[in-house]
Amino acid sequence: MTSHFPPRRAIRIAIIDDHQLVLQGLSTLLASDPAIEIGGTFTSATQLLNTLKTELFDLVIMDYELAPNDTDGLNLIKTLTNRHSAVSILVVSSHYNPATVALALRAGVKGFVGKNGQSELILRAIHEIMAGKIFLEDKMTHQLANQVRHGELLSFESGNANNVQRAIELTALSPKEQEVIRCFITGMTVTEIADKFNRSLKTISGQKQSAMRKLGLKADHELFIIKDELLNLLNA
Repeated sequence: MTSHFPPRRAIRIAIIDDHQLVLQGLSTLLASDPAIEIGGTFTSATQLLNTLKTELFDLVIMDYELAPNDTDGLNLIKTLTNRHSAVSILVVSSHYNPATVALALRAGVKGFVGKNGQSELILRAIHEIMAGKIFLEDKMTHQLANQVRHGELLSFESGNANNVQRAIELTALSPKEQEVIRCFITGMTVTEIADKFNRSLKTISGQKQSAMRKLGLKADHELFIIKDELLNLLNA
């Protein structure tokens, strides 16, 4: 039977890095995913910004540090966010530490992956970002949370803690959702939680996302920012 739905449009991506080897490596990786179209590769911010005046992209993959005589990564992120707000930004960089990641997030990026990480993470990040999520590896999420508790690295909506308390007090979270959130904020990965409760990875991931929606949270790091309040309420 012929489908009446139009074919899904490929995710059109621009890549910017001042190293040709990195551009080639990322291009090869992205070309392995049929849902992705490489719209252009660039070695300078000027090249990218000029192209964006006439061409449309869904996502820009960029290094945080470009050539010494080029725009620095943070300013490029701010420029892209201000001038091309419809374009999502994924940073892939060797400058992979909580302070840099926090600055990038606050400037408007939707994901950050370290260059020493597994290549599959980049593909996963692209698809999660295009699904409207923010992508960080679990380890970095935990590091950011610890930094936040010792000094304000990330800003988040001040009403979130109140939303959490109200949601839990009104039993908006199901018992299984509470179990998943409790395990996650105490350091377990989604895979470990699935093994613990003998549920599928898809089920656990769905329960986690459902709980976060009910709590008014958009990203994992927000869970850890209010970790103490959450645990007090969940264990009450």
